[in-house]
Amino acid sequence: MAIAKKKKKDAVVIQDFYVWRGVNRRGDKVNGESAADNLKHAKEQLKRQGINPTSVKKKPKPLFGRGPKKIVAKDIAVITRQLATMLGAGVPLVQSVELIGKGNENANIRRLLTTIGAGIQSGTPLNQVLREHPKYFDDLYCDLVKAGEQSGALEGIYDRIATYKEKTEALKSKIKKAMTYPIAVVFIAVIVTLILLIFVVPQFEQIFASFGAELPVFTRLIINISNLIQTQGPIMALVAGVGVFIFARAYKSSRKLRDKVDAILLKAPVFGGILNKAALARFSRTLATTFSAGVPLVEALDSAAGASGNAVYRKAIQYIKSEVSAGMQINVAMRNTKLFPDMVIQMVQIGEESGAIDDMLNKVANIYEQEVDDAVDGLSALIEPMIMAVLGVVIGGLIIAMYLPIFQMGKIVS
Repeated sequence: MAIAKKKKKDAVVIQDFYVWRGVNRRGDKVNGESAADNLKHAKEQLKRQGINPTSVKKKPKPLFGRGPKKIVAKDIAVITRQLATMLGAGVPLVQSVELIGKGNENANIRRLLTTIGAGIQSGTPLNQVLREHPKYFDDLYCDLVKAGEQSGALEGIYDRIATYKEKTEALKSKIKKAMTYPIAVVFIAVIVTLILLIFVVPQFEQIFASFGAELPVFTRLIINISNLIQTQGPIMALVAGVGVFIFARAYKSSRKLRDKVDAILLKAPVFGGILNKAALARFSRTLATTFSAGVPLVEALDSAAGASGNAVYRKAIQYIKSEVSAGMQINVAMRNTKLFPDMVIQMVQIGEESGAIDDMLNKVANIYEQEVDDAVDGLSALIEPMIMAVLGVVIGGLIIAMYLPIFQMGKIVS
């Protein structure tokens, strides 16, 4: 794989990919892809590798579709596991990055790995190269890699990082699963209800107008709601849209608002329990991974605070960090927050006394990850009949409201 780089503010930036054909020193025909700043640079690069290019063209963008997929956290977890496996098999780092890049179908991942490979080949430590891509590799990831490079145990560290990323992504997937299903069903229910109110109820209203009799209260209520949606619906939708937009902007820009939302979510019925357990699992897993990698406890707590995923836990862990820095035992500081369960505190205390705090924290993480899994499965089993019941009440109520006058007319006639 041909690799090119361009220095810009001390960062490696890959400009474009070029597809080429040529002849190597042995006279064999070869072809491939290269990353370069421009066409001239791509040709010079091939000649330095002993390849006489016969055709070099900029890789065309697809005519249809969205082009290469974005790089998501799951992709980084897969790449990390691949690197851990190849390093464990004794493959050199640069060659491992190159092979993984060649074998990936996503052009954006190939581009990223090409950039990383260029940085490593230039003599830059891997952790510094990764820090140039904070969108994909956070401080925790880079700190762990740095610890592995300094200790000469990058292979073992990468195995820990891969396990950590896989566990983290699995936990995220479980939480999304808990949230997605009820939201999707409620969305469909709202759509069906609006269709009935906008298109079906007015048809019944015309029929009722010919009766010349007073309609039941329930029927009049549904008709009034239908008329309100038909006349004021666009304005209501616009106001709701603007409100959501303003809240989203405020949520993104205001850390105070995000912290309040985090606190409210932790106290929410059903979902709050899952989020609490997920935060405890992330805290335990992160602290265990960083501490076992040789990161000092205070720095490990700093990483765990950022990875907790909730402002309440982040503040509590930062308090623990300050207390531990002053010489307090971590289990005592955790107890003072009045946030962590006794079981977690006791296991941390045992870990401190036995010198195996990372093992104990890993066990805590396993316990809470399993509890999140069980809670999500239980929630799915519980929420399905509840949603069905709500849908039955809403849709059934609309139908009863429309047929109630007809039933009354039947009684009068008989």
